[in-house]
Amino acid sequence: MPQKAAPTARQRRVGTELRKMREHAGMAVAHAAQQLGAEGARVSNMESGRLGVSEERVRMLAAVYSCGDQAYVDALAAMATERGRGWWDEYQGKMAASALDLAELEFRAVSLRAVQIMHIPGLLQTEDYAKAVFSIAEPEPTPAQLRVSLSFRLRRRDVLDRDDPPPCTFLIHEAALRMGFGGAKVARAQLERVLEASERDNVTVRAIPFSAGGFPNAGVSAAYVCGAVPQLDTVQLDAPTGVMFLDGETHLANYRRILDRTEELSLTPEDTRDFIHAIAP
Repeated sequence: MPQKAAPTARQRRVGTELRKMREHAGMAVAHAAQQLGAEGARVSNMESGRLGVSEERVRMLAAVYSCGDQAYVDALAAMATERGRGWWDEYQGKMAASALDLAELEFRAVSLRAVQIMHIPGLLQTEDYAKAVFSIAEPEPTPAQLRVSLSFRLRRRDVLDRDDPPPCTFLIHEAALRMGFGGAKVARAQLERVLEASERDNVTVRAIPFSAGGFPNAGVSAAYVCGAVPQLDTVQLDAPTGVMFLDGETHLANYRRILDRTEELSLTPEDTRDFIHAIAP
């Protein structure tokens, strides 16, 4: 397969998992290449995501590395074959690569858990709310940039409307619920949107009230995206410079605990709906 100039996060993830598999087997790159009858550079390029990997090659490498976790191998092989274009490809060159990676991650998620501190989760935002958030960004977006960002944000929401939407749990801090982006009318419509979404079978919304006090990682908004098997889960963090993805075993374990603890401090879905009704402007 041809070398990729700019592999996506998903392509890099396949390579990362192949590297983990090799290292777990205690095998050097040179030895792995010898087993495959290839050059070491080829193995390195596969592990960096710069070189595409077929399902057959994933299974061959798993055999070479004596990986006996069949569910993991099957899931990784399936990930390697998911090369079809997605709707996010229409925005290449118009949106940051990390934004495209996030859209693909959400689209292929088995389930999703997120905690938001200062903003309503993107998948639940109304058009007017999203426009208000984008409009006050620095540097100020041009009208064209604003249209593209808004269109992209609204397309991301479609994941909740498809025939097989992933189960989603949104933990939203009271600060985010009270932030009046766009003024009282826009804020009220946004809270109504959150309430409507909370009635969906696949959506759980839980508020984190100020009265809950502190909670783990309180300064960071994050999403935990579940893959087909736990080893393929991903943590997505919102950072001032853009989106960040984490997939190390320690990071995944830490954020599972963080979200578990944060959920324990949150209101129940029923109490959350009452709470939102009470604070709506």
